[in-house]
Amino acid sequence: MKKKENDALATNKKASYDYFIKETFEAGIALTGTEIKSVRARRINLKDGYVQTYRGSAFLENVHISEYKQGNIYNHDPLRSRRLLLHKKEINHLQIIQAQQGMTIIPLKVYLKHGYAKVLIGVGQGKKQYDKRETIKRRDQDRELKSKYKIR
Repeated sequence: MKKKENDALATNKKASYDYFIKETFEAGIALTGTEIKSVRARRINLKDGYVQTYRGSAFLENVHISEYKQGNIYNHDPLRSRRLLLHKKEINHLQIIQAQQGMTIIPLKVYLKHGYAKVLIGVGQGKKQYDKRETIKRRDQDRELKSKYKIR
């Protein structure tokens, strides 16, 4: 059985809980040799990650990619900043968004596309506590409805 092309290697499940996602972008990631091997082994954590733009470039910050076991002295720093490969117009758009109050750029998922590691980044607006409670309530209601119809 052939593996799906856009199968996610890592997802940020907390992002949809903490943010309203307004729009998304697909970006490549500039990785070293041991980093891409760890990403292919699904040893990546997006939970606390965010995107920072400066000097006309976008960088993926605070994303943990574990060290590659066979990497010996050539291993990478797990929390280093990684450059995102985006078009200039997209970077300028992200800089404008980043300047707005309450808007955050976060990684949503990492996947392989044509052999290259890609990250789906989303522009999110932070949720208030009552919004989070409503999200939980709606999710529980959906779960109850599904179980009710499953029994019948």
